Amino acid sequence: MACLKVLKEEIRGLEATFPRVHPRLQIVSASVDELTCKFVDPAMRKHTIHANITETYPSTPPVWFSESDNVNVTNALTSLSETSGINNHLIYQVKSLLRQLCTLFSLPLPVECTDSDSNSSGCSTASSLTPPRSDSASIASKAKESSDTSDSDEDMDGEEEDEDEEDEIPLDLEEVEAVSKKARQDEEIHSEHMQVLEKLKANQRRDYLKGTVSGSVQATDRLMKELRDIYRSPSFKSGAYQVELVNDSLYEWNVKIMRVDPDSPLAEDLKKLKEREGKDHILLSFTFKDTFPFDPPFVRMVHPVLHGGYVLDGGALCMELMTPQGWSSAYTIEAVIMQLSATLVKGKARIKFDAPKGTYNLARAQQSFRSLVHIHEKNGWFTPPKADG
Repeated sequence: MACLKVLKEEIRGLEATFPRVHPRLQIVSASVDELTCKFVDPAMRKHTIHANITETYPSTPPVWFSESDNVNVTNALTSLSETSGINNHLIYQVKSLLRQLCTLFSLPLPVECTDSDSNSSGCSTASSLTPPRSDSASIASKAKESSDTSDSDEDMDGEEEDEDEEDEIPLDLEEVEAVSKKARQDEEIHSEHMQVLEKLKANQRRDYLKGTVSGSVQATDRLMKELRDIYRSPSFKSGAYQVELVNDSLYEWNVKIMRVDPDSPLAEDLKKLKEREGKDHILLSFTFKDTFPFDPPFVRMVHPVLHGGYVLDGGALCMELMTPQGWSSAYTIEAVIMQLSATLVKGKARIKFDAPKGTYNLARAQQSFRSLVHIHEKNGWFTPPKADG
């Protein structure tokens, strides 16, 4: 509840600071779930940028993506996924984004990002845009203040120092250490998953020595980073989804969505599916090309067969996000997984319990997807008839 209150205050501050008439960054819409803004470049082109605020916020930063293919926008968004602590807050994320975009486009920094008081990401922490402190931030601040006071008063009489330490410091430091320990645990990767990463590295070295390297260095490095980040992710650790490599290949993943909106009809259908078939998840196949991350993965539904949810014949997905026109190299695979999960619910997907076996297969999915891409290349992105996706 406290986090939600803080987030709402941050949103109000951002809307006031970056209104739709702002010459450089304009907040178009904002809610506790997502934010949409537009960046105005030197040529007065407007680049639309979105942020999805996940259930793990602010432990993890918002998930950013853009409809723009501009490399400067892509580079700015990529860095936002690497923040931690208070820099995960929406306010700091937006201002860091603006600062980086202005730098990359060789633009002067707006006054909102040139205040003398700045945080570690280089952006202003003006009082009007400073998020209320979370408990952990407040604890850390208290510990710092206690430390500073101790340093400045080191010549004080020993009895007073003992009293200060007894009254304040032990409690603060204990709580700070607890917060720090939790942060370290969040960064840890389970031994089972560390073994997967080490095996992949060993296989890559073996293939290199044999001269049988598959894929590309660029795609392999990015996919290793994506997998490592997923293993560290709170959403993954909490069981929201699972990832398995097919035949130990970094280029083919099975992704199981274990949880969807509990109030949705799809969630009820999954309960019935578990009773009938013993399966309690949605299985998706991700196939990556050696041109990843500049080309999207091919994603298809494997099981169960769904009606609605923007799922095409054969199991392909009718989503602009997964097409060459809608893809951005700044997207993370976790963001894609979470977006797919949300889109199935928004599309009112329901399980077809009476669907015949073989309804979904790779060949039909690829054909449906090619048709989808052709339709939208020719006519632009719109909501086509159900038969076309």
